[in-house]
Formats: sequence, C-alpha cells, structure tokens
Amino acid sequence: MIPDRVVARIAARAAGTALHRITGPRYAGADLAAPRAHAATHEGTARLALTLDLPYPMDISGTLRQLQREIRDQVARMTGLDISEVMLTVRRLVVPGQPARVR
Repeated sequence: MIPDRVVARIAARAAGTALHRITGPRYAGADLAAPRAHAATHEGTARLALTLDLPYPMDISGTLRQLQREIRDQVARMTGLDISEVMLTVRRLVVPGQPARVR
C-alpha cells in the first residue's frame, strides 16, 4: 500500500514535468509556482486533486486535458494504481515577463 502523501508527491512531480514539456521554452521565463497535489487512495485506486499555475496566453482547456492524461498515465505507471480522477484547479494565470500581481 502506497501512502497518500507519496502518491501526491508523485502527482505533483508529474504535473510539473508535464507542464514544462507542454509549454516548452516559450514560457520558460514565467514565474510559475510548483504544483500542489492531494491524493486519496482506496483499494488499488486513487483520486488526485492538483492546484497549479498556468502561463498565459495559451489554450487553457486543451492544456488542462493534456495535463490530466499525462498525470494519470505517469502516476498509474509509477504506482500501479488505477487513477479514477484527476481534478485540476488553476491557481493563477501568469503572463511571462510581467511582475506578479500583489494584493
């Protein structure tokens, strides 16, 4: 049995790697925070919830669908768990080269 926190770490790493690969060098200068993840496992399945930043402008819905697939595949491959859900929440959109907005 893999602890939830370990599955969450794997998911967060998978999200960061996939996001970097999907966005490519065009958004390399964007000040994106590391993805955060939560996992709930039960009897060989896992549900994942991640919060992340996305660079803007880009195809948000297309990028999120691709991220969901890649995170699901990579976490399943590394853990042997069936991933039943990957819920993504966009924390903020980041425009490369512009200072972060402060409230």
